[in-house]
Amino acid sequence: MACHSSNQELEVQSQKIDNFLQNVKHKIVVMSGKGGVGKSTVATNLAVFLSNQGYKVGLLDVDVHGPSVAGLLGLTGLKLNTDGNQILPYQYNEHLEVVSIQGLLDQPDAPLIWRGPVKIGIIRQFLSDVAWGPLDFLIIDSPPGTGDEPLTVAQTVTGCQAVIVTTPQEIALADVRKSIQFCQLVHMPILGLIENMSGFVCPTCGNLHAIFKNGGGKKTAAAYQLSFLGDLPIDPGVVIAGDTGKSIDSLTSHTKEKMQGIVNQLLQKLS
Repeated sequence: MACHSSNQELEVQSQKIDNFLQNVKHKIVVMSGKGGVGKSTVATNLAVFLSNQGYKVGLLDVDVHGPSVAGLLGLTGLKLNTDGNQILPYQYNEHLEVVSIQGLLDQPDAPLIWRGPVKIGIIRQFLSDVAWGPLDFLIIDSPPGTGDEPLTVAQTVTGCQAVIVTTPQEIALADVRKSIQFCQLVHMPILGLIENMSGFVCPTCGNLHAIFKNGGGKKTAAAYQLSFLGDLPIDPGVVIAGDTGKSIDSLTSHTKEKMQGIVNQLLQKLS
């Protein structure tokens, strides 16, 4: 009896997820082969820049062990509210709603020591039990690698497409190739690659210094016949903005223009 009841609950949840996804025009998961490449910063700013253009955007952080989105948007310490049996997302601005496991923790720095089934359950709950409403874009920030979280997204979010973030050096690109093959194996289309930390523009002399090399992301995209959406430099302003809970759109540097160019490329591909 308990098993039958559990199957029924799963079917009801799956139906809720399907109903929600039918009201989302574009589902995009932002992935990386390894950590430390700035994936969450890219995902967060994609969502902010799209919302600034009037699109209705949901930003979902499924990195349950290392959630960064709340901090990047100045939402750390704020709890997610509920209305009946539904979770109410953070309302970041008029067009952007945000959900992160951070909003359910009593202590922001408390670790979540969870195995796969629990992580899968919370991701499905964030898709079924959140009052998102209709969306133009659902941007999903996934943890690095090809484990439970990106696999759950691939198997649950029908019609999802991937954006893969890398840095230029070979050790990062080797893991990106794994992410590309992961997407191919689970039949998830790849919208394109973004190369982050692609050179450092010296604020004194204005010269570009390739600290981590550059161009590797573009070459990898070409090798796999994928779109290269653009690159972002190492910019101290991005670090300051992230640490103070602000997005790249608060900057006056050319990094903001670079990010807008990436968004424009993405919109062109989707059109």
